[in-house]
Amino acid sequence: MSLPEEEKQLRFAALVLAADRTASDPITRHTGAACKAFAKVGGEPMIMRVLDALTACDQIDTVVLCGPPEARLVDCPPLKQRIDSGEVAWLPNRESPSRSAEQGLSHLADDMPVLLTTADHALLTPQIVRHFLTESLKTDADATVGVVTDVQMSAAFPGAKRTVFRLRDGGFCGCNLFTFKPQGRKLIHFWQQVEDLRKKPWRLMAQIVSPGVVLSYVFGRLSLAHALDTLAVKSGVRVQTILLPDPRAGIDVDKVEDLLLAESIVNKAPVSLFQHNNVR
Repeated sequence: MSLPEEEKQLRFAALVLAADRTASDPITRHTGAACKAFAKVGGEPMIMRVLDALTACDQIDTVVLCGPPEARLVDCPPLKQRIDSGEVAWLPNRESPSRSAEQGLSHLADDMPVLLTTADHALLTPQIVRHFLTESLKTDADATVGVVTDVQMSAAFPGAKRTVFRLRDGGFCGCNLFTFKPQGRKLIHFWQQVEDLRKKPWRLMAQIVSPGVVLSYVFGRLSLAHALDTLAVKSGVRVQTILLPDPRAGIDVDKVEDLLLAESIVNKAPVSLFQHNNVR
């Protein structure tokens, strides 16, 4: 039975980026996994934890996976089974995250709202996804970004160091959760510009950020609203942050210390086991 038109508009395609970006990823070296996305947390490959969270959310209509390379899919039979059955659509990854995202979007209907996340979001839950999508739909922004505060992270996981963007309003941690309405997809092209200039910081500041904004950030005067207004001017996309209530949303697995943190949360182990060396 087909869904009513108004309900169709509330359903998202989920795009998951799952490529390895280095030949010697610390997670694969530590775990021996064929690729980072297959490293296990709580006895289950991270990518399967992410896919389970997405498919358990009734706001998700389609799941598209960019990466890992096709030759590695045999190393994760549960994933290969989902791809072979058509439950998950697979695409080869491109040379950078933004270009993989662009490729994924090109395979989705232009009017389909999209949720973007990553395969290393090992603690993602259906509840986190539902809250993020529900709150995103309430905004009139073209794109949304999930965040948690450093206060939330410190209270939940004392001693676990995360990357914090310190603004005049407080400290914020990214959550690798994004939504894009049709107009919001233009943000991917802006992302590509940033990637292309990341090794040329002065050109990046001149063309993308501007020295004034950088100085405001350095001296703690940059507000979240000003940062988003600047992004809107530069990219042509209105972006709004969505504050998530679950601090687990702020944890992704980039380093071995992150993996230990995720394992400790899943297994409810003492945080002190990893505190002493978990530094970004």
